[in-house]
Amino acid sequence: MDLSSVALFFLAALVIAVSPGPGIFYVAARALAGGRDEGLASSLGTGLGGLVHVAAGAAGVSALVLASAEAFTLLKIAGAIYLVWLGIKTMREAGREAGREARVAIDMRAEPTGVRRAFREGIVVEALNPKTAAFFLAFLPQFVDPAAGPVWLQFLLLGLVSVALNTAVDIGVAVMAARARSIAVARPSLLKRLRQGAGLGIASLGLALVFARRPASL
Repeated sequence: MDLSSVALFFLAALVIAVSPGPGIFYVAARALAGGRDEGLASSLGTGLGGLVHVAAGAAGVSALVLASAEAFTLLKIAGAIYLVWLGIKTMREAGREAGREARVAIDMRAEPTGVRRAFREGIVVEALNPKTAAFFLAFLPQFVDPAAGPVWLQFLLLGLVSVALNTAVDIGVAVMAARARSIAVARPSLLKRLRQGAGLGIASLGLALVFARRPASL
């Protein structure tokens, strides 16, 4: 794989990982409710749930490439457009979503569930989240090059990096939330700015991919 593409993927995945979203708020809620252990357990659970989408996506994208290079090109173009739409949507809904999710996380502080249940729920929440599946199918194929080697292996490796970054950020959130029993979830204005910045970054990435990717390269 081209090193410049790998570097771009890593930076994009890192921006996405640190942007406030349902996964981060879920982990923060579990840590606020049951302490660090529950937060860490839920982080590992969501990470394992994310691997389900990576494995399914690796098989699906690989099959698509084998079936039709044109179809794979359409998937990449559609994925880039989806990233633009997701970025714009994130910016527009930044204030409303940040405030709503913050209130949910704070409200859950008095509802500890236990480490094992937090872990199981983390797996289920992430594995059954259709938005996660859609995002992986939109994001990861942008950096897959059929000429660079087995498509399934590229998708799997990129997916593992993405899941690892997400899990690392979730663990950090869990630790901070457990220590403070209150974190950025109590500051919707900060979350609004973070989401707006993340939305701009995602939309910019999508635009860059729309104009940079050429079907001829496949």
